[in-house]
Amino acid sequence: MTAELTTLALAGLLQALQFAAYSIRANRDVGLGYSTSARDRAPSRPLSDHAGRLQRALNNHFEGLILFTLAVVVVTLSAQESAFTALCAWTYLIARVLYVPAYYFGLRPWRSLVWMVGFAATILMILATLF
Repeated sequence: MTAELTTLALAGLLQALQFAAYSIRANRDVGLGYSTSARDRAPSRPLSDHAGRLQRALNNHFEGLILFTLAVVVVTLSAQESAFTALCAWTYLIARVLYVPAYYFGLRPWRSLVWMVGFAATILMILATLF
């Protein structure tokens, strides 16, 4: 399997881990009764700041993963894998791994810088197929 596809698979596993971390924390905050209900109304207890950050980091990765998946598909289907696209793919994955604790602990401006690195790596992968 190519480096680009490997990192995509690992990014999917990271997404699952983020979902689990958020779910565990949110369930502790709102209670099992609410989390197993139909959720027809707002919870009686709000999410903690940390649970909210985990939720936003999870949603952010859903958004980033769409573009990264597109980049991997374009690179793979056009058979333009290279050391550069592999480096970009690993850079994206490492940035996403670092993004979660940066967001969770409210590390400013590092969270934004880490996000920009991952985004730039994704865009560079796409551009590498066009030039």
